[in-house]
Amino acid sequence: MMPLVFVVDGVAERRCVVQYALEQAGYVVETFASTNALRVAEQQHPAAMVIATELTDGSGVDLCQRVRQCPELSRTRVVLLTDKKSKYRAAVDGGADECVSVPLAPGEIAFVIESVLARPHDADAPSNKAGDILINSSAMRVAVRGKEISTTILEFRLIHYMARHQGEAFTRDALLDAVWGELQFVTPRSVDACVRRIRRKIEPNSSSPTFLKSVRGVGYKFDATPVWESSADCNCATCSAARMRTKVGPMRQVGRTLNSQTRPS
Repeated sequence: MMPLVFVVDGVAERRCVVQYALEQAGYVVETFASTNALRVAEQQHPAAMVIATELTDGSGVDLCQRVRQCPELSRTRVVLLTDKKSKYRAAVDGGADECVSVPLAPGEIAFVIESVLARPHDADAPSNKAGDILINSSAMRVAVRGKEISTTILEFRLIHYMARHQGEAFTRDALLDAVWGELQFVTPRSVDACVRRIRRKIEPNSSSPTFLKSVRGVGYKFDATPVWESSADCNCATCSAARMRTKVGPMRQVGRTLNSQTRPS
């Protein structure tokens, strides 16, 4: 049986479009217009929730935060739909696994759902190797001293980049250029917010970090000992999907490319 996906969107037409696209891809879909979806999700435990930022009775970003605080939904992936680029930072800070701008290109939402469901969960044990942090670039997998953690794309890219330059100090602007790239509506404070989220996941004590350290007057440096793991020899569906993500780049870039090809001029 295909995974259950909740679509939560206050815009009826868009909700139907997303539902149709996911059902065509084989997913079992239930739709909602309001935050009442959370109560149902706590009972049915969907594999993923597609949440728009505009709901009939509140904010999709707030709903995402509530999902993240719910122990029953710890394994539920969240994809946020936003029609304004200025809301992207708030969506990421809300704890979404991925954010997608609308209008959507044909097949895009199904591709995003497949990708986020392919990511490992905290309870999935990685290979046992020496080092503080184990990083699998192709599978976007991170484990800290034997315990695997779940990361968003931005969080993984920041960890990956700084681990590749272990011990080097970076300014916030340098990290924005290297990790965020051409993403609009971000500031140096976006780096601070991402670092805080990573520290909560990888540090034994996030208030006194030992891995991702602050460098006074400069920015940040990565002091953990990274070990690199490859999944290139595995041909299972999960690793194949992960390799596809690595080839095509971050999901938002995919969305921009597809939209530019399908929107009328």
